[in-house]
Amino acid sequence: MDGTAVAALRASGVTKRYDEEEALKGVSFEARPGERLAVIGPNGAGKTTLLSILAGILDPDDGSVEAPAGAVGWVPQQAALYRRLTVEENLLLFARLERHPDPRGSVAEMLELTGLAERREEIVARLSGGNQQRINIAIGLLARPAVLLLDEPSVGLDPRQRARLWEFVSGLADNGTAVVFSTHDIQEAERYAGRLLVLADGEALFDGAPEALRGAVRAEAPEAADRDFETAFVAYLHHRGH
Repeated sequence: MDGTAVAALRASGVTKRYDEEEALKGVSFEARPGERLAVIGPNGAGKTTLLSILAGILDPDDGSVEAPAGAVGWVPQQAALYRRLTVEENLLLFARLERHPDPRGSVAEMLELTGLAERREEIVARLSGGNQQRINIAIGLLARPAVLLLDEPSVGLDPRQRARLWEFVSGLADNGTAVVFSTHDIQEAERYAGRLLVLADGEALFDGAPEALRGAVRAEAPEAADRDFETAFVAYLHHRGH
C-alpha cells in the first residue's frame, strides 16, 4: 500500500445518538486504496451503525464522512437478492435501478469479476450461501466503487465458502479497492485484515495492525499476552473498561 496515496475513505469525529444514548462517539479513521480494514468489537459496539453511516444509509449527528477517491459500495449482512430470479436477472435489475448507462455491459463485467459467469442463468434460491454472497458483493461493485463496505460478510458460510470469499475479497484489495468489513470473528480479522479498528460502546479504542494490537494487549493485560488472540482481545477490552 502506498502511504502517500489519497485516502479512499475518511471519517472525522463521527457521532450517532439514539435519544440519550451515543451509539458512536467521535470515531475517526482513514482507509487507503488496497487496504483491508476490519472493524471489530463486542455486540452493541457500533460496528453496523458505523458502516451504515459510511455507506450513506444513516446520517451522523456530528462529524463527517468523505470518499475522495470515488464511490462507496455497500454489502449488508442480509443478502439483498430476489431469490426467484436468476443471477443475471438480479444484477441487471440493480444495474437498472442504479441507472447505469450500459446495464448489460456492467452486468457482464461483474459476472466475470466475481466468477459467476457460468452460473448466470441459475435461480438464486438454488445456489449455495457462498455464491449468494458473491452476488451480493457483485451488486455492491456495480458502481465500480473505490471502497467496498462489508457487514459481517462470512456469517453463515462453511469453512470452504469462507476461504473462497476471502480469496475473492483479497483479490479486490490487491487491485486497489479499499475493503472495510465488520466481523465478530477475531481470528478472521487477524487473518484477513491488514489493520484493525476496535470499537466498544461506540468508542474507538484502537486503530492499527494486528501485531500492534497484540503489543497493546501485552501492555494492558500482560496476564493474557500468551493466550489465543480472542482471549487476549477480551482481556484487553476488560482492562479498558468494556
